[in-house]
Amino acid sequence: MAPFEAPTTKLVDLGQTSLFISAASIAFNPLFWNIVARQEYHNKVLTRLFGGRSQVACYGLAFTIFTLGLLRDFLYERALHEQPSYPLLELDEVKYAGYALIAVGNILVVTSTWALGITGTFLGDYFGILMDDIVTGFPFSVTDAPMYNGATCSFLGVALMYGKPAGILLTAWVFFVYQVALKYENPFTAEIYAKRERERAVAGGVEGKKLQ
Repeated sequence: MAPFEAPTTKLVDLGQTSLFISAASIAFNPLFWNIVARQEYHNKVLTRLFGGRSQVACYGLAFTIFTLGLLRDFLYERALHEQPSYPLLELDEVKYAGYALIAVGNILVVTSTWALGITGTFLGDYFGILMDDIVTGFPFSVTDAPMYNGATCSFLGVALMYGKPAGILLTAWVFFVYQVALKYENPFTAEIYAKRERERAVAGGVEGKKLQ
């Protein structure tokens, strides 16, 4: 009887450079927009670049972030094409689950953008373009980070659609990167709005004294 031999099929081919390029792109995007947005908040770098027009500067950043997102997605799919498939992930049921995750992810991203608008979605707060009230309706009634969670769902959906274990690994990396980004973004954004409320309170107190 021949001795038992473990299957030699690789789940993830670490020899493919495209895998690491994709991982680097995934990490670069939130790092880029956080650095640029904070420079804008503290030093008005983009606003000065766009002739003092903060709204136009925000749209410029939005276009850049969107373009980088398309590049990231292209690099991700290219990396998956160069990775081995896994038989159990090639079942029809798995592919259907992948399609469902992509649909859910797109719904979260699109409805979030619709609820926040372009400036609300693409860091308008850092440009001094603040929203009047906190958005609490769908999809924020389901998750407090629909853009990030929606993107993560889409990454996982594509991995399942192609039957690639490497895609699941990269999705875990996406989730980790976004969680780290939220640790930095949420407190900073909260402080921007808290500062506005403090300024309103001070202005209200001064106005009240004038009326006395």
